[in-house]
Amino acid sequence: MTRSKANSKKQHGIDFKKIRRKIGKKLPPPKNTTNTEIKSKAIVLPEQSVAAEKAGLAVNKKGLTLKELLQQTSHHNPKVRRDALMGIKDLFARHPAEQKSHKYATVEKLRERIGDDDKVVRKSLYDLFKVVILPCCKDDNQELIVSLLMPYIFNAMTHLSADVRMMAFDFFDLMLEFYPPSFTPLYAEKIFLNYEHILKRNQYYLQEKGKLKDALSGLVRCLSLLPWNKAQTDLRNKDDTGRRVLHAFDDEMSTNSNGFSIIIKNLKDLVPPLINIFLEFIPSIHSMESLEGKSFACMASLLHSIDLIVRSIAYGTDKKSQSPSSQGGPDVADVSISSALLKKLFSLFPLNPTDHLSARDCDRLLDLNMVIAKIYFELNEWTSLPPHLLERFLEFFENALLGKFSWATQSAKTVWEEHLVQLLPFVSKFVSRGTGDWTSRLLQAFTLTFKESKPGSLLNACVSAIEDVLTYMESMIPTWTSNPEYIVLQEALRAWTGYLPLLLIQLGDNHPACSEAVLRLLHRIGQRAWNPALVCMYDNMQQSLQDFYCTYQEGGQISYGPFLRLPRESQVLSLCSLYYFSHLDQPILKSIVYCCLSDDLDSYVLFRIIEILHSAYREGHVEIADYLSFLITLVSRFKVPPEFGSSGFTSDPLRQTLMSMTAVVCSYIQQMGDNAIVLRLIEKLIIDQIWIPSPQDFLNKALPL
Repeated sequence: MTRSKANSKKQHGIDFKKIRRKIGKKLPPPKNTTNTEIKSKAIVLPEQSVAAEKAGLAVNKKGLTLKELLQQTSHHNPKVRRDALMGIKDLFARHPAEQKSHKYATVEKLRERIGDDDKVVRKSLYDLFKVVILPCCKDDNQELIVSLLMPYIFNAMTHLSADVRMMAFDFFDLMLEFYPPSFTPLYAEKIFLNYEHILKRNQYYLQEKGKLKDALSGLVRCLSLLPWNKAQTDLRNKDDTGRRVLHAFDDEMSTNSNGFSIIIKNLKDLVPPLINIFLEFIPSIHSMESLEGKSFACMASLLHSIDLIVRSIAYGTDKKSQSPSSQGGPDVADVSISSALLKKLFSLFPLNPTDHLSARDCDRLLDLNMVIAKIYFELNEWTSLPPHLLERFLEFFENALLGKFSWATQSAKTVWEEHLVQLLPFVSKFVSRGTGDWTSRLLQAFTLTFKESKPGSLLNACVSAIEDVLTYMESMIPTWTSNPEYIVLQEALRAWTGYLPLLLIQLGDNHPACSEAVLRLLHRIGQRAWNPALVCMYDNMQQSLQDFYCTYQEGGQISYGPFLRLPRESQVLSLCSLYYFSHLDQPILKSIVYCCLSDDLDSYVLFRIIEILHSAYREGHVEIADYLSFLITLVSRFKVPPEFGSSGFTSDPLRQTLMSMTAVVCSYIQQMGDNAIVLRLIEKLIIDQIWIPSPQDFLNKALPL
């Protein structure tokens, strides 16, 4: 049986061919799709190009202009405002001309951020004003800058946020740093009123000592700008003769207050909160192992502020126009201030260190005690204080003058000297009031301080204090013979005067300001030598002063002192002091003539020497033989170059000086009397000078004589 064949399948047409695709292969586009792409050329409009708009404009590193940055400072996002301020700083650093051109517009826009709610924005704005904007505007219209900023600063001082208010005082302090004249009476009254408000929130600010420290530093700056605190206590008020008027500072300042007297009441209101805040820090001295730096800075600023306020009350109140109270007594505010200081501050004096405090902290307490003592002495000038307190403060003052305190560091000693400079003017005030045994004790302590003072402000303050004592002694002339206190003062003056020549030699020419102060004191002592004892004391300085001018030996060696190296004003001042010696001896005259023959002496000073010695001769302070010897020696030994023709004789400066000097000498000799008698007196002097190596040159000089 055969096998059947399989039925063959009939082939049919395929409608949709199944295409097998590999995974990952991109499908080709369908063949029946419509192409919807539209091809056209791009159209670029120049006015729509941002890059073209900023071409030639000043931009920062992010490509933003000043206009855009100023607009971003008002953005609702604090981060955008911060970035805008940093962008302005970068823009001005890249393009300084842009800042100069738009500085006022920039200030007008940025002032809105003074009261910003964000702390970082305010700090960035403060840095921008301090480093960039205000230094650029310092030499321009200051009134315009002040008028633009002050309304917004005052507005920030009344902000609900305490941080904004504190930062407002920082902005005001910054403006005073660059524009001190902006502190006017109109602004001062508002400023001190706002300070009073923030100081009364002492509990809050004690927790934020850094903010309190910044606020107090601003208050100190404001108080320092008051007219009574700009000048020192020992302000010199001199008349035409240079005579200093003791305690004339009050009258001087009362006429120059420029309207600031209206703020005295505001200053008085500041004292109680300042004292209360200071008392809050007292427990920290005894409880802490060390006195924190911020706490000490706050305490020092508090005391400094109180000191400036007390000084302002003492010198800023117009006592002539001040109306008494209804009871006929002192002002109620003054009584309350005195009472608060007595009960709360002076009762703590001195602040004694505890065992756990370091030497550095003890130095800090000494600084605080010095300021408290100054406050007491200032307050004692215009109100009566209990006598038992005076003993305590005078003992501290004596110990300070004697240097009984030790310092851990050299910087601490420097700060102590700065405080002592402010206390020295009170030496003459206590002496003038007659404080009993304390007068001699203070004078002895002051003498030690004077002799150990290094050149600088402390030495100048000592010289100024001596001038005050000298003025007080002058006022005692009518009763000096019957006043035992005058004998004590005279002995102290003798010790001070005897030290002056040695001090001048020690100073040399390295400290011209101190040398001038000492020479001025020496000149004044000579003017005020009103009794035989003082005249003898002044005359005894001649031998010591000889080293100041010139020393010489018989062998011809000459050693010049500091006189020739000092400025002209100091040289003339020292020469004027010679006039007041009752008798000028030959050694001092010989030293002066050697100075005259030096090439380093200015011709102006040379003629001043001749003039002053001639005046001293006319007053009988120089013998005629010594005076003629001085003149002949000066003319005969004056060095000039060899003569080289008629034209050279008149053109050489030294020969012109010789001709002028010879004419002056001849004029003075003719005023001495009969020419024949004078000729016989100078004949031997001229013959003695013929041994000079150039006799012909000497004859040319001596011929007019």
